Amino acid sequence: MYGWFNCRLRVNLTIGSLQREIIGEQVLRAFIGGRGLNDWVLFQEVPADADPLSSDNVICFAPGPLTGTAVPMNSRCEVSTIGPHSNILGDGNGGNIFPYKMKRSGLDQIVVTGRSEIPVYLWIENDKVELCDASAFWGMNTWETTDALKKIHGSDIGVACIGQAGETLVRFASVIFDKFSSAARGAGAVMGSKHLKAIVVRGSKKVPVADEVKLKLLAGEDREYFLTNPFQKETVSRVGTHHGLGYWFPGWHNNAKYLSSKEVPQQIHTEAWAKYQTGRAACHTCPSFCKDVYCIPEGPYAGETGSAMEYEGIHCLGINCGIEEPAPIMIMQNLADKYGMCVIPLGNNIAFAKDLLARGILSLDDVDGLDLSWDNQEAQIELIHRIALRRGFGSILAEGEIGAAKLIGRNSEEYNDQVKGTGRGHFPPGIFALAHATSTRGADHLRGRSWAFGENDGDLFSQLIEQGFIPSDDIGKLLASEEACAVNDCLGRCKGSVNAWVNAIPLVWKYPLYGGLARVMAAATGISFSENELIMAGRRVYLLEMALNARRGVTRASDRLVQRPELRDTPEGLQQRQQHDAMLTEYYRRRGCNPINGVPARSALEALGLAEVADVLEAEPVRTWDGPPLWPLSDYPQG
Repeated sequence: MYGWFNCRLRVNLTIGSLQREIIGEQVLRAFIGGRGLNDWVLFQEVPADADPLSSDNVICFAPGPLTGTAVPMNSRCEVSTIGPHSNILGDGNGGNIFPYKMKRSGLDQIVVTGRSEIPVYLWIENDKVELCDASAFWGMNTWETTDALKKIHGSDIGVACIGQAGETLVRFASVIFDKFSSAARGAGAVMGSKHLKAIVVRGSKKVPVADEVKLKLLAGEDREYFLTNPFQKETVSRVGTHHGLGYWFPGWHNNAKYLSSKEVPQQIHTEAWAKYQTGRAACHTCPSFCKDVYCIPEGPYAGETGSAMEYEGIHCLGINCGIEEPAPIMIMQNLADKYGMCVIPLGNNIAFAKDLLARGILSLDDVDGLDLSWDNQEAQIELIHRIALRRGFGSILAEGEIGAAKLIGRNSEEYNDQVKGTGRGHFPPGIFALAHATSTRGADHLRGRSWAFGENDGDLFSQLIEQGFIPSDDIGKLLASEEACAVNDCLGRCKGSVNAWVNAIPLVWKYPLYGGLARVMAAATGISFSENELIMAGRRVYLLEMALNARRGVTRASDRLVQRPELRDTPEGLQQRQQHDAMLTEYYRRRGCNPINGVPARSALEALGLAEVADVLEAEPVRTWDGPPLWPLSDYPQG
C-alpha cells in the first residue's frame, strides 16, 4: 500500500505481549487514519459500561496517511480513549516530532490494552519493539522523563509521556509530546492507570507514496501559501494564538463576562508577549512557526524558560482566573506541561472554585485555607501543585468539571459551564452554543465551531459560501465544519493554531472544497478518492463518535444549552432554550439522528457503511449518562 504501512501495533500490558497486525485496506479507506481509525477500535473493543480508569479501557495512538510525507503541517497524532473526566469519547491531538517518528517506524496505529503491574515504557525502533521497566522514571515530570529517555536512547527520538498528574489519575491529565505539545481529554490518566509512563520511538523508514513527484508539487504549493499569505506570514508566524487576545473575547472571572479587545489588560494583550519572546518554534514539517519560545527576564521568576504559550493558557489560567500578569501565567503554563495537564479544564476548575468562594458557596476551610482571591497568583500556583499531586482540596478539583461539582454539591454545578465534561463558557443560541452542545468530546472549539463561524479566514469563508461549497445557514455551516475537522484529524494534519479552513483542508484556497485534498490523497495513497468520498469519511467518523457516546448513555438531554441561574429562570432564558432546542432538532435531522433522543438512526448509519454499529446500538440496553463513575478520594495514588 501507499501512504499507509497497513500496520497496527497491539500492546497488551497485562500479559506483556507486542503484536503487529494488518489493519486492512477497507478499514483504512473508510476511516483514513488518526481520529477515525482510533474511533473504530474504541467502538469495537471498549465495553459500553467500562470504567475509564479500569484495565478494560483502551488507548489508541494514530497519525495519518499524510504524516511523514512531503505535505506540510502533518506531524500530528490523535490520542483516543474513553475520557476519565467525561466517560465519553476523550481524544486529543498532539504535534512536535513524536507523530513523525511514529509513522516512520512503520506504524499507522498503536493500540494499548490491559494494565501492567509495574511502571513500563514502550520502546520502538523501526521493527524492534519492547516494553522496558519505567520504575526509575515514575515520579518524574514530563520534561525530566523526556530528558532521561533521550540520555538512554539518543536525541533523535520522539517521546509521548505522562507526568505526575497522569500517575495520580488527575482526570484531565494529558499525554505530552516532546515536552510542549499536549494531547488532552484525559489520556494521561488512562496511561497512568495502565502504568504506562511513556512511548519512545525512533523511526527512519520512508513512507511509501504512489506519485512522489506529484505529491511534492502539491505539497510545494501548500507550503508556499503559508510562507507568503499575508495573514499566515504576518500574524500566525509572528504572534500565533496570541492573536486571539484581540479577537476572540476571552472569558473573565469564570466567564462572568467576555472581554473585548479594549478590555483585555495591555500587559497580556497580543503584542505584550513579544517582550518575553526569544524565538519561534514549529512542529516538524510546519512552515508557520506559530509557537513562541520565551524567557522571563526579571522578577521572582527570572530565567524561567518555556515554549508554546498559547491563547488557551493565557485565557484559562490567566484572565478567566483573574490573573492578569504575564510572568505567573507563564509559570503556570510550564507547570501544566511538566505535570501533564490540559490548561483548559485546569483553568476552568480553578476559576470555578474561585467563583464559588467569592459567592460564599465555599469557605476558606473547604479550600484548605488557600486565599483564592481572583488576583492571588501565589495561591493559584500552589493550588496547581495540589491538583497535580492530589493533595487536599486539589484532589477534588482533580476530579474534573463534572466530578468536582458533584463532590462539592450545594448547587455548585450552576456555575460550571461544562457540556459533557468540558466547559467552553456560556453563550446564547447560535453557532457557538450549538457547536459546544454537539461536539463529540465535550464542549469544544476544535470540533467545528471556529470553522463554522469563519472567524479566521477573511474573504475565503465568504467565497466558499457564495460558491456553494459550504451551506449558508448556521446548521449547514456547522455540519460541514464538523466533517472537515474530522477529516483533518484523520489525515494527521494540523488544523492550525489560528484555526482556519486553509489548514483544515489542504489546498482549499485553490481547489475548493475537497478538490485539492482528493489530488493529494491520490498522489499519496494511489487511491482515487472522490470529493464526495472524503465528505462521507468525515460524516462517517462524526456519526460513529455519536454512536460511541450513545452506547455510554449520551442522549439529547446531554447536548444542553449552558445557562447561569440568573438567566435560566426568566422568560428570556426559557425562550433561549426553546430556540436552542429547535436548532438541535434540525441539527439531528440533518446529521442523521433520531430527533427525539439524538441517537444516530439506522438508516444514516447504513448509508455510511456502519450497519454493524446500528446492530450494536439496538442490541445493547439503554444507559443513562451522568458523567464518570467517581472513586473515593482515598483510592487514588498520591504524588
